[in-house]
Amino acid sequence: ELSSKFRFNDLLFEIKKGVAHITLNRPEKFNSFNREMALTMQARLDECASVHDIRCVYITGAGKAFCAGQDLSELIGENAIGIDQILSEHYNPIITKIRNMPKPVIAAVNGVAAGAGANIALCCDIVVAAQSSSFLQAFSKIGLIPDSGGTYFLPRLIGWQKASALMMLGEKVPAAEAERLGMIYKVFTEESFSEESMKIANTLAQMPTKGLAFTKHALNYSLSSSLEAQLLKEDELQQKAAATYDYKEGVAAFLEKRIPVFKGE
Repeated sequence: ELSSKFRFNDLLFEIKKGVAHITLNRPEKFNSFNREMALTMQARLDECASVHDIRCVYITGAGKAFCAGQDLSELIGENAIGIDQILSEHYNPIITKIRNMPKPVIAAVNGVAAGAGANIALCCDIVVAAQSSSFLQAFSKIGLIPDSGGTYFLPRLIGWQKASALMMLGEKVPAAEAERLGMIYKVFTEESFSEESMKIANTLAQMPTKGLAFTKHALNYSLSSSLEAQLLKEDELQQKAAATYDYKEGVAAFLEKRIPVFKGE
């Protein structure tokens, strides 16, 4: 059972203009995850998936860090929980929920993203970062492997060689370098980061949500399909997209030379 004190403090949740803001809020611990925070995040992601009026999810961190990964103090002592439990009950469900979310998910990386924190960011649909932020596959430094989908997403984002080296050497990747590698979408200055990253979220929240969900579904499917299977999947999803209200609105607005008003339906 999650304590009410925790629910309001360690993970902030707010809905504004169709955007659900999830803020990791343990700044004194660089927003590292403990069990309660992980379980609360899962509950909030479920809420984002099911509430119609939420049309984009925006994940960021409070304070100087985005997320330093796992709070290692949970792994030691009398009440320690096992690595298997942390993966199967904490991180794997978070990654799965983000990828299956029928809405775009933005990671707004405001500071260091390390370990599971980096890989949660990298599994999101669009990753933007503040200039001073960085990404770190910290696992090799303590004899572990990159988890939370890291070995799946990183080589697909930046290629096998770079991913392999970054994972084994545990080198810090500054935001500008992450953008150059194709690891993330864009870098913004400290001054403009909040405004520019929110602009992307607000734009997405006004777009045809079902079409974006079908696009995400097609991308997920492409990670393990042949060209032939992918073309069939595109056909199937395009038919579904063409049956939506927003498609009809988009075409009508284009023909009438006006700005479309999408409903996410």
